[in-house]
Amino acid sequence: MGNLYPLLMQPGFDPRPWGSEDLSPIYPNHKFSEKIGEAWLSGDDCKAANGPLKGRSLANLSEQFQRELVGDAARDPKRFPLLMKFLFPHEKLSVQVHPDDGQAIRVGQPWGKTECWYVAHAKPGAQIALGLKTGVTVRDLEEAIHQMRAEEVLNWINVYAGDMIYVAGGTVHTLGPGSVVVETQQQSDTTYRLYDYGRPRELHLKDGIAAVKENVKSGKVLRPAPQQIGGNRRASLIAARYFVVDMFEAKDQLQLSTREDSGKSSVQVLVAVEGCGVIEAPGVEPVTLAKGDAVVIPACVEEFGVRPQWALEFLRAYVPGKMLPEPETRI
Repeated sequence: MGNLYPLLMQPGFDPRPWGSEDLSPIYPNHKFSEKIGEAWLSGDDCKAANGPLKGRSLANLSEQFQRELVGDAARDPKRFPLLMKFLFPHEKLSVQVHPDDGQAIRVGQPWGKTECWYVAHAKPGAQIALGLKTGVTVRDLEEAIHQMRAEEVLNWINVYAGDMIYVAGGTVHTLGPGSVVVETQQQSDTTYRLYDYGRPRELHLKDGIAAVKENVKSGKVLRPAPQQIGGNRRASLIAARYFVVDMFEAKDQLQLSTREDSGKSSVQVLVAVEGCGVIEAPGVEPVTLAKGDAVVIPACVEEFGVRPQWALEFLRAYVPGKMLPEPETRI
């Protein structure tokens, strides 16, 4: 294992004009005087908050430890593969699109940005826009943007707590107010803003329109029934090419591994959405995981335990060790 151990991450709070000063559904003890849109948990610049590596960024640690940290399944041994964050929309986000791998490579980026959203909380009437309405073309979208009516051509759907939404690269999308979302994505921040309701922010129409796909497989993920194992419940939320995300509701000790059935290993990112627990691994100090926290489990740790303190609900995300198809979805 060398010098690596489970890393408690310091969240990075990012102000956005559409964000909220009240993050109490996830961070009840934090007070903010500006609108916070995102809490970054495993971005390149996110830093460890515990142990000898405290203050080191994931980008720096990935460069040093490579496969020991990110595992065999990651595409680039020197780049942390998954970006996870909480989103707190109080107003509508801009209408935007991210490139898929092919489009990203054409403009000089190493890869695109496919993502998924787990809806941790949702008020009645909370909505997202995902893709274009049936029959709407990219040209129709571009005309609607210039006519300041882009919202009219988008496919708006209601969202509820517990939903998992798949957002393939090339999908036009936005979040409306009233939800708290955990986003898991390829480690990229390439976003093309297509429409922003007249807010004075830069738009990226040339690259953005080029990235839009009319037909995508984005939508609410259809998933199997949860598994009940003793006092613990495990739900497979999504299994896709770039990430696998499971939800655990734990009341008893759990034993997990960084190596999957394919034989390949992957760094694991654990994100607590309710409750508190302790992460334990052989020969290292235990780490507390409480609501709003993220803990990165390096691939070389291999076996680790999660011991809930009363009860703990957490997401586990990792890179699959084999090629997976896009998930089955519905709108």
